[in-house]
Amino acid sequence: MYTSKISGLGYYVPENIVTNDDLSKLMDTNDEWIQERTGIKERRHIKKGDGNSTSTMGVKAAKIALERSKLTKDDIELIIFATLSPDMYFPGGGVRVQEMMDMKTVPALDVRNQCSGFVYAISVADQFIKTGMYKNVLVIGSENHSGGLDMTTRGRGVSVIFGDGAGAAILTRSEEKGRGVLSTHLHSEGAHAKELSLEGPSTEHWVPEIISENPQENIPYYPYMNGQFVFKNAVVRFSEVINEGLQANNLSAADIDMLIPHQANLRISQFVQRQFKLSDDQVYNNIQKYGNTTAASIPIALTEAWEQGKIKEGDLVVLAAFGSGFTWGSAIIKW
Repeated sequence: MYTSKISGLGYYVPENIVTNDDLSKLMDTNDEWIQERTGIKERRHIKKGDGNSTSTMGVKAAKIALERSKLTKDDIELIIFATLSPDMYFPGGGVRVQEMMDMKTVPALDVRNQCSGFVYAISVADQFIKTGMYKNVLVIGSENHSGGLDMTTRGRGVSVIFGDGAGAAILTRSEEKGRGVLSTHLHSEGAHAKELSLEGPSTEHWVPEIISENPQENIPYYPYMNGQFVFKNAVVRFSEVINEGLQANNLSAADIDMLIPHQANLRISQFVQRQFKLSDDQVYNNIQKYGNTTAASIPIALTEAWEQGKIKEGDLVVLAAFGSGFTWGSAIIKW
């Protein structure tokens, strides 16, 4: 039976740094308030005219991952693109990446699972490889949040959290047992879908209806988040799905060499770290400088951790995410 291993990693973030002090000039907030609640000090935002979009950032991350994998674009047999912020309503980002990278007519699949999108995408890629259908799969998580945030006091509960960026991984077929992606575990609970959502524009809330029927203080084309409710659910689901993955492989928390949690909120990551009794060296967080980049957060953090030598051959790496949907998942990887 085939297994899949990560053969290349890459990430890209815009050069434009937006600090908490910068945001305080646009809305009633301050550095202390933001750091206390989220741990975020700064984030990256696309700047008009810098040539960045969700797809172009994905391409930049993908090219780095390809180079590191020592593969070429012609070796890729499937593109999986995870995002909640595609360049346009349709088509999705996957086909744009295929065109921008001048790739063969390989299939392109978009995953719309928001914060858990990259874990879902890894799971899909892993299954395609394990069945023998594909040998090399390009997985991208990319987000352009700044283009759709309410940068006023009204929207500060959401807008201070999110940033832009992209990460990519190449999954490659392997026949080495006990290495690579050992298992993935996925869940959803749609009962709480509206607690973290963007209702329009959509086929239920199209533009003319939004403009004519909604007062300015209740604008559904900006994201909504019930922060406390999301936090309470996140800490429970993170722990559950990590334990599920460990138990499926007869492992324990003591076996974890590196936990890469989705960078939703530093307080969530710290809570999970305490629950599993992990040291600072066993958990990688970078939300302080990038904010929450949704589907891009895990591949960006994973790439940085690997670049810094914090992930070595033979290490047990755990990826875990929770977010809008609600959806959540984990991946257990033997590096």
